[in-house]
Amino acid sequence: MSKYACMKDLFAKIYKDKGPLGKWAAQAEGYFVFPKLEGQISNRMKFQGKDVITWSINDYLGLANHPEVRKVDAEAGAAYGSAYPMGARMMSGHTDLHEKLQEELAAFVNKEAAYLLNFGYQGMVSTIDALVAKDDIIVYDVDAHACIIDGVRLHMGKRFTYKHNDIVSLEKNLERATKMAEQTGGGILVISEGVFGMRGEQGRLKEIVELKKKFNFRFFVDDAHGFGTLGATGAGAGEEQGVQDDIDVYFATFAKSMASTGAFIAADKEIIDYLKYNLRSQMFAKSLQMQLVVGALKRLDMLRTMPELKANLWTIVDALQSGLKERGFDIGTTQSCVTPVYLKGSIPEAMALVRDLRENYGIFCSIVVYPVIPKGLILLRMIPTATHTLEDVRETLDAFDAIRERLVNGTYKRMSAALIAAMGE
Repeated sequence: MSKYACMKDLFAKIYKDKGPLGKWAAQAEGYFVFPKLEGQISNRMKFQGKDVITWSINDYLGLANHPEVRKVDAEAGAAYGSAYPMGARMMSGHTDLHEKLQEELAAFVNKEAAYLLNFGYQGMVSTIDALVAKDDIIVYDVDAHACIIDGVRLHMGKRFTYKHNDIVSLEKNLERATKMAEQTGGGILVISEGVFGMRGEQGRLKEIVELKKKFNFRFFVDDAHGFGTLGATGAGAGEEQGVQDDIDVYFATFAKSMASTGAFIAADKEIIDYLKYNLRSQMFAKSLQMQLVVGALKRLDMLRTMPELKANLWTIVDALQSGLKERGFDIGTTQSCVTPVYLKGSIPEAMALVRDLRENYGIFCSIVVYPVIPKGLILLRMIPTATHTLEDVRETLDAFDAIRERLVNGTYKRMSAALIAAMGE
């Protein structure tokens, strides 16, 4: 017998277990997951040939298809193509316009300096990796986004999670981290989100900053959903809560309010100077394309000079969220544009519900089930935008009334029975 006979094939687990979501792929792919929305990005698009109201597009301020934005994007594409500049920033991909965008972003979020990132996810992972060494300790919210979790996984030192938005839990973990840091000679990095993308709750940034009076730590905030939507000027959750100056490293992406690709970090100049030379994902990756840089400059200018964009967004947010609450829907404790609707049901019931919502009511919103949320819950996650109308809100509220009734009276359970049988469960 070969000495390798007892070894497992690396792929054996893949053939045996597709994972909690993957096992539904045959029934879900192309419809519930990896769906294809068609048409220009807007409040209403097409899904499988049908017109639907789209509540799943992260185009908060309606810039994706704004004529001024489209014009600048097209002109930049014609002027620079999709290749320029070639190479990483440190080698051959640095330009005056990259610097200009960084300077304007830093000023907008009230920081000394900023640095561009090619992608939000990649940039977050790399920033965490660059900020901490093996003797340092990370303390982060248990409900942090996957990009934060993956960044923390790279850390070779100790890390602690605190209960979601629980300051008492954070304080206890800071006490543990402080004792450990005293032994290792390292420092402490606390990470929170400005807005948690599933629940819509703002991170308790003000209370976290207050703990700096008691503990010695640095504070890193992922404000992907707060940038452009919160605060008097749109500078984000830190501005909204009056603690922007106390955030040591601020992160935001262009993929939400800016309706583009890319991201940035902002902090004191000395911190940014350090990160410029230690962010592996930027040091060894091609520079952000010029057409995206030019487009981001235009979008940022519109954020600064067109407050009506944010005002229009919040008109829709307020109408949608107040309407849902008035009709008895559970939208949790959202404090942002993100609008979750919680219902009780199984995964097959959720599939039946969403199919009904899309096919018969023309409403397209994202569905979230276990393992992202606890078993037995269905989360319909809605993203209002400035392009939505009050008529969109009215149609959606009426549709939600109808699907809730069918969920309660068992219609979706009966519709899902065949699916469960087909899965052999």
